[in-house]
Amino acid sequence: MPHHTFVLNGKAVTVDIESDVRLLWVLRDVLGVTGPKYGCGVGVCRACTSHVNGRAVTPCTVPVGDLAAGDEVTTIEGLPATVGRELHPMQEAWIDHDVAQCGYCQPGQIMAAVAKVRQAREAGREIGEADLDEIRNICRCGTYNRIRAAVVAGAQRF
Repeated sequence: MPHHTFVLNGKAVTVDIESDVRLLWVLRDVLGVTGPKYGCGVGVCRACTSHVNGRAVTPCTVPVGDLAAGDEVTTIEGLPATVGRELHPMQEAWIDHDVAQCGYCQPGQIMAAVAKVRQAREAGREIGEADLDEIRNICRCGTYNRIRAAVVAGAQRF
């Protein structure tokens, strides 16, 4: 069986699994990381959104064989460590704006928001309405207004 090595939440991991197995299943079923949620399996709902090398991806669509040994995968569990705190500022904003209801989509929402803020900053600007419109994670509870407010507030904190 093929070996696949990558960095997960700051630590190198190696898994022995077929190359076509999706990263989401490697994270959840092999490595026990349950923050990324299964929603649709085709990258539409984005409940599983995580980061690969700082960019938002849907691990349900990424074969583990596509990862290189130096690729850094960050899930909601590893997000606070990226800023050296107990909670990432975006997570704090989520709490302050009382975003979560059921909470199922929230890890993916937060990961998408952080990636979008970073992308805007790399472009030399702050996050705007058009950026918020591009965060298309599905929330069954419909807390979109609170999500948008939390993204703006979280962006101001980091």
